[in-house]
This record gives sequence, structure tokens and C-alpha cells, in this order.
Amino acid sequence: MNKTFDFDLAWIEDLLSVVAQKLIRFILLQNRQGKTRLAKYYIPLEESEKHRVEYEVHRLVVNRDPKFTNFVEFRTHKVIYRRYAGLFFSMCVDITDNELAYLECIHLFVEILDHFFSNVCELDLVFNFHKVYLILDEFILAGELQETSKRAIIERMGELEKQE
Repeated sequence: MNKTFDFDLAWIEDLLSVVAQKLIRFILLQNRQGKTRLAKYYIPLEESEKHRVEYEVHRLVVNRDPKFTNFVEFRTHKVIYRRYAGLFFSMCVDITDNELAYLECIHLFVEILDHFFSNVCELDLVFNFHKVYLILDEFILAGELQETSKRAIIERMGELEKQE
């Protein structure tokens, strides 16, 4: 009886380790100069490692020719990024994840920001960072995409604003 339990527990641990690999590692919003305006990490990293990651990701995306794809290998993962005006929106995901789904995720995030800030700019992110994190948390939870409906996210944010 105990052997069956051990087997089931081992199987569950293996399943969780596979699922844990399929998540967004981090999200970065950086300007052209490399100043990070938003950083959300879904994996534990030391503070020095976070700074190194931000520097390396910025170097990767800012120097990349615009005619190339918006996907680039980063260490053992993949960074999907998109530039909107002077801001780079970057996500680090597993190497086997669907790039186009995450490009759409970035676009959805920008559309929602545009809705709340009426043509979002870098200063909106700086002065309203708490709202930006709240919006991000509405559709990405623990590194996994939770909601893909713009309408549902905007309605939920409206409910939260009413409570304030």
C-alpha cells in the first residue's frame, strides 16, 4: 500500500515539475536607454541576478534589427518582445512555448494599458505603477496566462476601481 502511494506521489511530482517549466519566467518593460519601468519575476532570483537579466535582455532586444523576428534565445529559454514607441515589452518563456501566443499576450497588455491611460506612455507607467501591476495581475497569475478576454479584464478593473 505504501509503495502505491510513493509511486503516485512521484508521478505527481514529475507532473508538477513539467508544468512548472511551462510558465512565464519574467516580464520586463524597458525604455530604449535600458531603464526598467516594470519588472515582474515569477521565479525566484537574487537581486544581483535580476539586474544582470535586465541588462542582458535589454542588450538583446535593443540592438536587434527590426526586420528580424521578435523571438530570441536567452540562456536556456526564449525572450519574446515587442517595441511600442520607446518601450520594449519582453517576456521570458520556455524554449518550446508558442511565440505567437505570447506576442498576443503582450499586445493585449498594451491594449488594456491604452484603455486605462488613453494612449499609454512611459510616464503613465512610472506614476501609476501600482495600477499597471494590478492590470498585469488580472491576466497573468503565478507566471501563467489566466484571462485572455480584454472585455473581462476591463470589467474586473472597473469593479476594482469602484471599490477604491
